[in-house]
Amino acid sequence: MRSRLTVVPATLLALAALAGCSGSDDTDTAADTAPTEATSCDYPSSSTGAAKDVDPPPASTTTTGTVPVTITTSIGDLTADLDADATPCTVSSFVSLAEQGYFDGTSCHRLVTPPASIAVLQCGDPTGTGTGGPGYSFADELSGSETYGTGTLAMANAGPDTNGSQFFVVYADSSLPPSYTVFGQLDEESVQLVAKAARKGSDNANGPSDGHPTTPVDIESVTVG
Repeated sequence: MRSRLTVVPATLLALAALAGCSGSDDTDTAADTAPTEATSCDYPSSSTGAAKDVDPPPASTTTTGTVPVTITTSIGDLTADLDADATPCTVSSFVSLAEQGYFDGTSCHRLVTPPASIAVLQCGDPTGTGTGGPGYSFADELSGSETYGTGTLAMANAGPDTNGSQFFVVYADSSLPPSYTVFGQLDEESVQLVAKAARKGSDNANGPSDGHPTTPVDIESVTVG
């Protein structure tokens, strides 16, 4: 599976319901918290097999809210918040891969720089070729109103519902169709680290302003929480 972006021209409250006692010394009232409803996720096997041995994520997830992650790289720590409310199956997959060490020791294989209409760094392929994946795929989680502003963390794909392990970081506002699942956001400092590396450009292996980053961005680990 070749996961690529198409260069187009031109995201407790824990209801700590403190139940008060009034008028009785022997009655404590506790508010029951309803269990979180699970979201079903489908991760069918892909015909290309896994670039690195890994188990697929569970078939359902109860993860909600914001999930913080730290991507430790050769250019510094990239800190992001994943949006499990909007993209539960995507976040479940990313977290599962991270916890199994799938991203450890991999390199970000693609950098697109201006004057192209997008400014992205693509990672998540252990083979470093842009063709590797985890041995499974999963559906897009799209609203149709996705935009790709600075700091966006999104899934790369090879067409509808072909998500795997490859993802991209947007380091400057980019013009893309709403076809790529947006599952998180990097903080400003992390964006600046990527932008600094991007200023060195690429080897143009895929065409003008598109290739392997001249400044290597190697992922050492991805930590959840």
